[in-house]
Amino acid sequence: MGFISRLREDITTAREHDPAARSNAEIVLAYSGLHAIWAHRLAHRMWAVKPLKTPARVLSQVARGLTGIEIHPGSTIGRRFFIDHGMGVVIGETAEIGDDCMLYQGVTLGGTSLEQTKRHPTLGDGVTVGAGAKVLGPVLIGENSAVGANAVVVKSAPEDSVLIGVPAKDRKRREEEHQPLVDPAAYALDPALFI
Repeated sequence: MGFISRLREDITTAREHDPAARSNAEIVLAYSGLHAIWAHRLAHRMWAVKPLKTPARVLSQVARGLTGIEIHPGSTIGRRFFIDHGMGVVIGETAEIGDDCMLYQGVTLGGTSLEQTKRHPTLGDGVTVGAGAKVLGPVLIGENSAVGANAVVVKSAPEDSVLIGVPAKDRKRREEEHQPLVDPAAYALDPALFI
């Protein structure tokens, strides 16, 4: 996928996840989650080149200062990832995030070990993590799962799970919970309203 196509996909993803988005210009200029993701992509490429690891970390820290979102350049992030109201989000070095995932403000994908191993979470495709949630250690959150706000997850969960509580317990996601929490189309302006 080309650079411009990827930017368009990011803007479309923001529009689909945020009913408050009014224009592409607003998204490009004012969405700190998007800015953090763009900075991460560059830092991640730099991280892969040994002599550029320190500059990659410096770039990630500059992005953190500007956006309030800390994404380690070693973390792996899939396509159509969105961070809504990102202040306080922390994504650790060995975290892996699948395609079509979404994080809200205050989320931590953190480690529980000081060893240089896989020590951060893996989120499968389509995972949503609610505001203030903490997902800690090398756990796997299965595809299409949802982590509730302020949950503390320390154990892996199968796909289609809902994780809530401290410590979080998982249960099978009900059919009605597969619907998006917000339908962006419901917020689209109908031109007929202005005639």
